[in-house]
Amino acid sequence: MAAPNSSETPTVQDCLGAAIRTLKDAGIEGARLDAQVLLCDVLGVDRLALIADPDRALSAEQADRFWGLVTRRAKREPVSHILGQREFWSLPFKVTPATLAPRPDSETLVVAVLEFLKETGRDKEAIRLLDLGVGTGCLILSLLHELPQAEGTGVDRSADAAAVALQNAEVLGLSDRVHFLIGDWTAPLDDGARFEVVISNPPYISDQEFAGLDPDVAVFEPEGALRGGTDGLDAYRSLVPGAVARLEVGGALFLEIGSGQGEAVSALCRTAGLADIRVIKDLAGLDRVVFGLKSQKSTGL
Repeated sequence: MAAPNSSETPTVQDCLGAAIRTLKDAGIEGARLDAQVLLCDVLGVDRLALIADPDRALSAEQADRFWGLVTRRAKREPVSHILGQREFWSLPFKVTPATLAPRPDSETLVVAVLEFLKETGRDKEAIRLLDLGVGTGCLILSLLHELPQAEGTGVDRSADAAAVALQNAEVLGLSDRVHFLIGDWTAPLDDGARFEVVISNPPYISDQEFAGLDPDVAVFEPEGALRGGTDGLDAYRSLVPGAVARLEVGGALFLEIGSGQGEAVSALCRTAGLADIRVIKDLAGLDRVVFGLKSQKSTGL
């Protein structure tokens, strides 16, 4: 990719125009937004500032840095990995190759938990949250941000991912109310540990779906956090019984799911002893979260 003529002083408009063309040629959907986000990072401004001052000149150093970022994006590296950060629930989260980049669709789970706690009158209580497969920590940390009396535990099999989650907790001022463990699902928890809410966004992409993923995801995101086996349900089969066993009576399990998995994941929750099972849709109208309540008769493991 060639930068604008070095004999000229490139402006915001010049740089964005060239970058958008380059990213479109590389097959990047949302080329305009990506170019704007990258330029905002270089200039230290927001998108409104770019629109308001299209004739602003870039220094040679700024232009070189911008073209370097655009070149990386043209090779399909995700913007979140290029910048090392992604916003979720209006909060900043560090992202590394060890973690999935937070997706806006996952905010459906945060909303569902908050609504459940408000409806049951527990949103002001010192509840305990458990996040299985914590990744960046975006789910549990967003909830702790909204629930100042709550405490949380996050588990991930990746030590690198758990380290990122801890860093995010520290940046958000939440590290005194959450701790992170390394291991498979509920295995590293103390025998007596119980929680009012258990959440998880496990790997749920089937082998067939994984083969068709864009390089942005398949190449740059951690494969172990994506692949859910032949039918995409392997992780749910492993984690649901243990998660139910860790719930207090009256507690709830919230699981993010992939498209078309609502019925199958609901059946797994029912078999594990949950009641009042529901499938919650995201803003696009797609099944996104399975909810289940542990009643007096629920036994889990």
